[in-house]
Amino acid sequence: MDAALEAKLRELVDRQEIHQVMLRYARGLDRLDRALVRSCYWDDAIEDHGNYVGRPDDFIDWADGTTLAHLSTQHGILNHYCELDGDDAYAETYYQFTGVRETPPHFVSTGRYVDHFQKRNGEWRIANRVCIIEGKFDVSDAAMNALIPPAYTAEEPSQATRDGNDVSYHRPPVPRRPKALA
Repeated sequence: MDAALEAKLRELVDRQEIHQVMLRYARGLDRLDRALVRSCYWDDAIEDHGNYVGRPDDFIDWADGTTLAHLSTQHGILNHYCELDGDDAYAETYYQFTGVRETPPHFVSTGRYVDHFQKRNGEWRIANRVCIIEGKFDVSDAAMNALIPPAYTAEEPSQATRDGNDVSYHRPPVPRRPKALA
């Protein structure tokens, strides 16, 4: 393999690994999987996130007691731009966060994660983060219900849990049985 192609492949692998950190972060928060979230940060990282500025472990505690205290949450990872500079990378990733509370108003937030990633011992993690919150919205039950597919109403509950029992942890995932086959 020539050097130019090898360099392009290394760049693609680095970008994919960085994007996977972002996806792991979102999944970990939504499943309340502390170890998964923590695996996204270097020990000396600083998280600057709304009313919180500090170390990753304390950030996870703070998030657990605030935004993650909803009945369910979803962190959507959207546009992702990344500049590579050796073992450093600078990324801007848009997000949309939805939190369903037991009683309204529910909560939607939009913004961007502006990250400095570092590759240490062959692994990419967040070295420092600034979370820019661009929008915060309270949402009524009626507006939130318009977003929920009809198959997941009270009559047909979802299989979502916020722990290791969630279907996303099952290998292989086991779907509900169609009524015709039950």
